[in-house]
Amino acid sequence: MTEAAELPPVPEQAQEVFGERYADAVRYAELLAEAGVQRGLIGPREVPRLWERHLLNCAVLSEVVPDGVTVCDVGSGAGLPGIPLALVRDDLKITLLEPLLRRTNFLNEVVELLGLDHVTVVRGRAEEVMGQLPPVHVVTARAVAPLDRLATWGIPLLRPYGEMLALKGDTAEEELKAAGAALGKLGAVETSVLQVGEGIVNPLSTVVRVEVGESPGGVRFAAKRAKAARTGRTRRRR
Repeated sequence: MTEAAELPPVPEQAQEVFGERYADAVRYAELLAEAGVQRGLIGPREVPRLWERHLLNCAVLSEVVPDGVTVCDVGSGAGLPGIPLALVRDDLKITLLEPLLRRTNFLNEVVELLGLDHVTVVRGRAEEVMGQLPPVHVVTARAVAPLDRLATWGIPLLRPYGEMLALKGDTAEEELKAAGAALGKLGAVETSVLQVGEGIVNPLSTVVRVEVGESPGGVRFAAKRAKAARTGRTRRRR
């Protein structure tokens, strides 16, 4: 039996969530179950729960993403949560940031196949692209790293007064409490734990929201960002 054959029936909620992009969501699930497993992007044991645990779980993040903003999905991997978010929100400009070549190859194939014109794939690490990518309104992430470490990568990519939205599990409150001091140094001014996906996923998806002030990343990253901007201007003049 192939991995694709192990895909469960598409849940009724998928039609409601993905709407006109329902067929594309089904195709993405098939790609994850086939090429995703073959290339080691997801484990074969994840195939039977692709819809509930992965696609729908990520798509409901759209409930807390503002309209018409720029988004950077850090450590996008196989495209979670960036691809499901893109399928339900064509008003967003989304960058999928991923350092590994085999993953960015897969992401580029998915973006082209599904016609996601509002999505760009960038190969690199967050700490490497700061100053090269325009700052964004929202950074998203899922299963990338503990919150304190994730924040050091994601928050410096934000515009002033932007926010990081991290999909987390049952330990979200504990992670947020443990990361409090680190988040403060990185310019966070407000934090909260949100539950999204009512009527769509069970259990609900847990999102840690970290809102920043006028200096995302804190003083250290403000200086680094300014230096990168000056370097960029010099290169353009040449």
